[in-house]
Amino acid sequence: MRHAQPLIETGVCYGATDMPADVSATAAAAAAAAQAVPQAAQLWCSPLQRCVQLADALLRLRPDLGLHLDARLVEMDFGRWEGTRWDAIPRAAIDAWTAQFWQCRFGGRESVADLMARVGAAWDDTRREAGPVVWVTHAGVIRSAQLLSAGTTVIDRADQWPSAAPEFGCCLHLA
Repeated sequence: MRHAQPLIETGVCYGATDMPADVSATAAAAAAAAQAVPQAAQLWCSPLQRCVQLADALLRLRPDLGLHLDARLVEMDFGRWEGTRWDAIPRAAIDAWTAQFWQCRFGGRESVADLMARVGAAWDDTRREAGPVVWVTHAGVIRSAQLLSAGTTVIDRADQWPSAAPEFGCCLHLA
């Protein structure tokens, strides 16, 4: 599950920046998810407040669910570009990132390889769980999980990164 619409201006790079999500959108997402989440599932949740809000709202509707906060499910950290409008980030920085997409630490903090490694560790732990697990997380983490579910652990080029992720407050089923 992807968190609901965060309370930040559209077009801003905000990866690991912690901010709340829209309260009514969070409630609507929780209500929709309450019908779809399997009985006694474990919610593995990013500790960023926009995800915790959704998990808490879902737990109020579905007290049978368990909650596990996991920092490995935090969105990619864009370092110095966090809080900057995407159109204000120098084109050279974006070009350098896409040219060396796997290893470049865009913003100086985290590379796609770093993101995939931590999400991969969470993915492996999830697969060892006895019952169903639902992640409450972010678009970059979901895209990483899409690759992992297809057996891909390394990508060479930016165009191999999944372009689609669930809309805010929506779910994607991966096996």
